[in-house]
Amino acid sequence: MIRWSLLGGIASTLVATAMAQQVQVYRCPGPPVLYTDALTPAEARDKGCRTIEGAPITVLQAPRPRPAASTSPAAAAARASDTKVDPASQRQRDSDARRILEEELKREEEKLAALKREYNNGEPERLGSERNYQTYLDRVSSMKASITRIESDVAAIKRELAKIGP
Repeated sequence: MIRWSLLGGIASTLVATAMAQQVQVYRCPGPPVLYTDALTPAEARDKGCRTIEGAPITVLQAPRPRPAASTSPAAAAARASDTKVDPASQRQRDSDARRILEEELKREEEKLAALKREYNNGEPERLGSERNYQTYLDRVSSMKASITRIESDVAAIKRELAKIGP
């Protein structure tokens, strides 16, 4: 009698273990990647999901949202008034930004003109320290890269000036 009850207990444990192992966890593609055990094999196949076998699964809780500092209408109005800028002050800021950008544009254009003069259409004068021809070629390619970079900087400054307006 004891043997039968012992065998029954072992059998029920084996059945429970087998049932626990039959649960399939699927990894479904797509943003965001979905890990689920709530699909049938047919649904998983239709969605292009793969089974995950033997991989440990970690479940993370989402962070709790922070409560707002103050939700009163007066606090909301105070925040809204803090973000508004006086039109005269904004015009002054825009004119300062325009002046700074124009100065920077002038400096960059002068630097570009000087570099283009030195570059001499790809044939700059050879320096006395450039006895090795490869050193000369390296300097020429460096100058060409600098010209390209400064030209893109000038174009970016002009775009920023166009955004500010007259």
